[in-house]
Amino acid sequence: MEDKDFLQFIELVKQKTGIDLSLYKEAQMKRRLTSLYTKRGFKDFASFFEGMTKQPELFNEFLDRMTINVSEFFRNPSRWQVLQEKIIPRLLKEKGKIKCWSAACSTGEEPYSLAMLFSRFMPLSQIDITATDLDEGAIAKAKKGLYAERSLQDAPKDLVSKYFRKEPPMYAITEDIKRVIKFKKQNLLADRFDANHDLIVCRNVMIYFTDEAKDELYLKFSAALRPGGVLFVGSTEQIFQPAQYNFEPEDTFFYRKV
Repeated sequence: MEDKDFLQFIELVKQKTGIDLSLYKEAQMKRRLTSLYTKRGFKDFASFFEGMTKQPELFNEFLDRMTINVSEFFRNPSRWQVLQEKIIPRLLKEKGKIKCWSAACSTGEEPYSLAMLFSRFMPLSQIDITATDLDEGAIAKAKKGLYAERSLQDAPKDLVSKYFRKEPPMYAITEDIKRVIKFKKQNLLADRFDANHDLIVCRNVMIYFTDEAKDELYLKFSAALRPGGVLFVGSTEQIFQPAQYNFEPEDTFFYRKV
């Protein structure tokens, strides 16, 4: 009965939203959502779905729980060092301007980190970053640009002083950085991707997908990059057979399209 309840929930969510939960790792997803519906006083997935259709805030909480909006600025700093010292200079040498996409951007820490890093190489007016996420609540927070001090612990101090202002107890990102990023809603698994990107950053989201979904996404990311473009993935998301997606390793967790 429990499996039937969850399978019906998957089907109903897909019909309502276009989100296909069957492409996410089942045990992880089921555990997370069971915890949420129990906490909210529902007895099963059927009653939980009914509640979601009547309470927009419950639906938003479902999206938050499903997408795990946890992020920090310059997460895994050593990888951002590689991006600054090796990847960006090579891309700029080839093209002069970088078309960049932050996929599954959560609450905005990643695309804002990219914008600040690019500002070390070019005027803000020349920076082109698109940032997408499935969760409209996360996008709304990203556009607001207010962050707790702990999310800035790995950010370079000179960039913090230049691009943030204190609004105790929070830090607010400045308007000039906000302006260079285009935020929009996107379902990675269902929507088409724009093409000819120089850099795609998609970190710490692939771990939630099934192997079949990962295969499909890596192929879509590859098609969305120009030859020589780079996919930057999370620190637990090494691609073990990059050649099957027309990638070759350029550095740890950086894959160059052949």
